[in-house]
Amino acid sequence: MAGTLAKVATLAAGFGLSGSLATAEGRYHGYEAPTYTVEARVEGAEVRRYAPHILAEVTVRGDADSARSRGFSVLAGYIFGGNRSKAKVDMTAPVTQTPKEKIAMTVPVTQTGDGSLWTVTFMMPADYTLATLPDPDSDAIRFRETRPERRIALAFSGRPTQSRLTEKVTELEEIARRNGVAVDPTPSYAFYDDPFTLPMNRRNEVSFPLR
Repeated sequence: MAGTLAKVATLAAGFGLSGSLATAEGRYHGYEAPTYTVEARVEGAEVRRYAPHILAEVTVRGDADSARSRGFSVLAGYIFGGNRSKAKVDMTAPVTQTPKEKIAMTVPVTQTGDGSLWTVTFMMPADYTLATLPDPDSDAIRFRETRPERRIALAFSGRPTQSRLTEKVTELEEIARRNGVAVDPTPSYAFYDDPFTLPMNRRNEVSFPLR
């Protein structure tokens, strides 16, 4: 968050890990961000419980960098007025990216060419519901409301190159394994800052859902 991720409120334990219970501020540099509770801290990672929120998402094909850029462009077009009511939707943070193994037949994205499939998401402001969100101009955009979710996350600065992301995914997998935290195998990446932010000031994260 802007400043610190969270302030310690009381001692807690999760999955046999000693840590601190704290509630994230739900803001990042003035932008709305997902609200979560830190249940435990272990080896630099955090075990978090996320509150439900609405995501706009699009699935694209390509390498990680190009897919993230193209996915964000589609979603940014929507929040900047690319919808049937021409309404502006407030910017939030972060943009998230998750590898996707296949595309449902109803999703109108290209399936030709080489490269991986990625789902790129952007949180919708909390004052919207699925019923009140403006209808997008692009049929590629879909919306879903998340359930309460527990994740283990590792934050880091610098440029989120694919090699750096892979390194941090491996590091987080090892942290979870050493501490007996069972995770689902698919990681998610979160990017809180724009590309013009100095690498040392950027906040990136890798995370896994907990089983």
